[in-house]
Amino acid sequence: MVVKAQVIDKAALRQAVEQLMNEYPASTLQDIYKAFYQEHFGAEHMIADTAAVRDYLSYELDHCHDQTITLYYEPIGVNGDYMRVYLNAVKDGIITPEQLLWAFLDSAKPAQHSATGWTTKWQAIVEVIDEIIPGFGQEDRELLSQASQRNQAVHHSGAYNAAYHPHYRIVKREIFEQQLKPALEN
Repeated sequence: MVVKAQVIDKAALRQAVEQLMNEYPASTLQDIYKAFYQEHFGAEHMIADTAAVRDYLSYELDHCHDQTITLYYEPIGVNGDYMRVYLNAVKDGIITPEQLLWAFLDSAKPAQHSATGWTTKWQAIVEVIDEIIPGFGQEDRELLSQASQRNQAVHHSGAYNAAYHPHYRIVKREIFEQQLKPALEN
């Protein structure tokens, strides 16, 4: 079987980068990397132990009082194949911790990755960023380039954390629409 490489839609990529930078102006290059990494790989890299995931969700729900993001969910990346579901949805009683936990765990099953590798996609993202703001995040480029070559996840930057205090879980769009969206839209 021959797999054809996916063509990267630079216009759609540019629109997604601009939207991310406009909605979250404190974003660094590291945060942009994280958002598109999440779209490419989903949540599979985050699950090692279901009990630990449950415990951390419980801990985070007890301690995330400073979140400035008021959304319940938002798509990430170019295609919106994954959603960030913010813990506000649980704290406000719209969905239960168990609903979010299982949607997250179901989303963490290994994904079918596109024929376009992460390093190639990341290079295209950096090219688009250079068209928007030349040299943006220059100080982080080498480390992020190395991370992309290892398909390595990164955390949000200190600037992003300080500005937004994000608390969310990544959920695959299909699972989100089946398991969470009906409650979130009522």
